[in-house]
Amino acid sequence: MTTTRFAPSPTGHIHVGNLRTALFNHLIARQAGGSFILRLDDTDQERSKQEYVDGIKRDLDWLGLHWDREERQSLRLDRYAEAADRLRTDGRLYEVFETPVELDLKRKKQLNMGRPPVYDRTGLALSDADKDRLRAEGREGYWRFRLDLERIEWVDGILGDISIDAASVSDPVLIRADGQVLYTFASSVDDVDMGVTHIVRGSDHVTNTATQIQIIKALGGTPPAFAHHSLLTGAQGEELSKRIGALSLKDLREAGVAPEALISLMARLGSGQPVRLASLDELAAEFDLSQFGASPTKFDAEDLWPLTREKNQALPLEAVADRIAALGVPAEQAERFWRVASQNITVLDDLAGWWRIFSEGAEPQIDPDDAEFVVEAMKLLPPPPYTETTWDEWTTRVKQATGRKGKGLFMPLRKAVTGQAHGPEMAEVMPLLQVVRARG
Repeated sequence: MTTTRFAPSPTGHIHVGNLRTALFNHLIARQAGGSFILRLDDTDQERSKQEYVDGIKRDLDWLGLHWDREERQSLRLDRYAEAADRLRTDGRLYEVFETPVELDLKRKKQLNMGRPPVYDRTGLALSDADKDRLRAEGREGYWRFRLDLERIEWVDGILGDISIDAASVSDPVLIRADGQVLYTFASSVDDVDMGVTHIVRGSDHVTNTATQIQIIKALGGTPPAFAHHSLLTGAQGEELSKRIGALSLKDLREAGVAPEALISLMARLGSGQPVRLASLDELAAEFDLSQFGASPTKFDAEDLWPLTREKNQALPLEAVADRIAALGVPAEQAERFWRVASQNITVLDDLAGWWRIFSEGAEPQIDPDDAEFVVEAMKLLPPPPYTETTWDEWTTRVKQATGRKGKGLFMPLRKAVTGQAHGPEMAEVMPLLQVVRARG
């Protein structure tokens, strides 16, 4: 069975870059009728917080990216210890003691000699007596995985054939001096134990993938199929990371972005396929990793608003009935209000502005050249309530009294009544108006 996973760290809110990873893995599982795992990478107990766990779940639920099972790495520490013991027994995990300063000096020396800055495996040569001496000096040991110095190759679902010489990569640190297992290790153990068959993630993980392939094999597992999607940039090609705080799913949701707009854009961005509003089922049926390229993909949050507008304007009344009632719209006017306001909103919060105009009246917008005309016209407008024929009857009387016609007649009256130059048909607006401030 196809099994994918999304493994966020609950140390902050999910942003659009995280979403791309979650969505791709979800669509692959959904397309194949497989399983999608939400796996919380919460081994960093100091930075991981329950509020972020709750936020991750809320964001995924909002988008419809429902998971089939949930796992927490913090509950699997005994399993990681067991796997580490196996690697030690097999000679694949070895203890080292270099400080960050010492490692930095080694790297600089290697670079000055024209060599790749790869860990020199000094730790492999340490005897038990050497290790005891270092500990007595106050050094703390941590653990590296010994890579087989061979080419690590796989066919990437997006990047194609990948070949990395393990000799050009440092033996990765898997366990810190304080005993915390790091992502590279915990993720590999989990992928084996949980039967993960496909992994899609950002192209910044390519080197991680090379080392994890060897770790998975050392644990007796079969590496899953990997694919690495391009990283997102801003609309002008700038680094998105500098703006990522404003692009959290939480902020986009609170700004009124429709979830369907977000997943429709993210599912096709960078694929060369036209972006159109679609359901998750439609996106899953059409999803194809081979359509995506390796080049950085530009993301512009402004592209979300036309899709959000399209989604919201097509909603049936029953989908917004509770929201409309909460605004104070009388039940007998709800259908008319939605029909009139719906085609003039982008986000659903825009409905509140329209109801304020209808119920409290708008601040009149009157050009100086139209001031006398509006005063005369308002004398001809009776007090509410109004009907579907009020606008036609009123403008006919104003035309006869002032001689104005066309845009010179209609636009000043629209702006005086609604405070806006654009909006719904005024014949539809009038029956909803309870107050017209321009009447004085």
